[in-house]
Amino acid sequence: MGGAGQADVEGFALSQQPWGGRFGEEPDPLIDQFTGSLDVDRRLFREDIAGSRAWAKALVRAGVLTPDEQSRIDQALREIETEFAAGDSSEGEDIHMAVEKRLREKLGPLGGKLHTGRSRNDQVALDLRLYVRAAGTQLLEALAGLESALIARAEEHLDTVMPGYTHTQRAQPVLLAHHLLAYVEMLRRDRGRFADALGRADASPLGAGALAGSGFPIDRAELARDLGFAAASANSLDSVADRDFVVELLAACSIAMIHLSRLCGEIVLWTSVEFSFASLPDALASGSSMMPNKKNPCAAELVRAKSGRVAGDLVNLLMVLKGLPLAYNRDLQEDKEALFDGVDTTLTCLHVTARLVQGLRFDRDVMRKAALEGYTLATELADYLSRKGLPFRDAHHLVGRMVAEAIATHRGLESFSLAELQRFSPLFGADIVDHLTLEGALGSRDVVGGTAPARVREALAHVKA
Repeated sequence: MGGAGQADVEGFALSQQPWGGRFGEEPDPLIDQFTGSLDVDRRLFREDIAGSRAWAKALVRAGVLTPDEQSRIDQALREIETEFAAGDSSEGEDIHMAVEKRLREKLGPLGGKLHTGRSRNDQVALDLRLYVRAAGTQLLEALAGLESALIARAEEHLDTVMPGYTHTQRAQPVLLAHHLLAYVEMLRRDRGRFADALGRADASPLGAGALAGSGFPIDRAELARDLGFAAASANSLDSVADRDFVVELLAACSIAMIHLSRLCGEIVLWTSVEFSFASLPDALASGSSMMPNKKNPCAAELVRAKSGRVAGDLVNLLMVLKGLPLAYNRDLQEDKEALFDGVDTTLTCLHVTARLVQGLRFDRDVMRKAALEGYTLATELADYLSRKGLPFRDAHHLVGRMVAEAIATHRGLESFSLAELQRFSPLFGADIVDHLTLEGALGSRDVVGGTAPARVREALAHVKA
């Protein structure tokens, strides 16, 4: 009997799988390769080792490990982290088993004691939360970098006038600084979304076990504090099944990428010959393999395209979770590729967009000329008449007739003399000349959030603060 038992132990020790005792056959190589995830989750080695080091301390408090055993495990885990960081790694089904295999190679049976009371289910949930916490911090820093670039360019262009658009048609004159600060507002909301996502990720699932909680007296609150979490998660089933925090981070990434896509779409338009509002330095543009004359904003175009990729990562994970019963299911293994790709893509695009914003060279004269074309002062004329007492709908109709005449005679509204204006309405007075200018139109938008120079300076000071 003793011999058979020893053979069983040795067989387990040599098994390729940690769960091999239940099975009489080794996995089919195709299935083994298909279900493995080490190629994807290898990058979680730091998070996995951090969780294991904290778990070893919790096992001491629970009376499972002695302080000396914990110290030896901790030292071995530090060494493994150094090895993995240098590119060396053990083999295994996933990063958890790769670390454990290396630990057992170093410590023998003691390495196998570390997994006492713990499941890969709560282990991977922890790793993901640690990763999301670190990734969220990086994303916030990158957002701040792009905000700073936009704010710096806005400060340079507090007196640069450009046409504002609706329906991609010139509408009213605005300050370029005002336009750039609109994107700062979008990014500020993005920062709020990332901060919210990080707040809800701030709970430790470790100690939830496979689904029902650990069978050992683990102090989960103390364990959460060791790992830097605000609290331990409240429900063991939810702890291992929850991926809301990943969805939220990807949702925040997706919205931020949509904002980047809009900004980069404008960079593509602005740097076109048709607009000529701005140009990119050669270092930030690309050429054509066939047409020697071309200078293409390829980086901006790629950012615009990659927004769909990140939105796809979000939808991918949502579809993984849809209808998934509690608690853990192997479907959840698919969360990592979506998460890693979404974070990596968003981080890169934030850095690239910041570089493009820093490099843009704006043509003030072209933008000012464009701001006056397209009858952009028409709304100012209608507002002027309304201030004189004419109902706005009547003023709108009257100025529409003026625009029609200006188009027919190939003139700008600002070229109309006072006598010509009074032919349309006696309400036009000599003071109309102050309104038929770009500066007059800008200055009249003197409300909170408006494009009046004083309000834009006020907004700039606010975002800088």
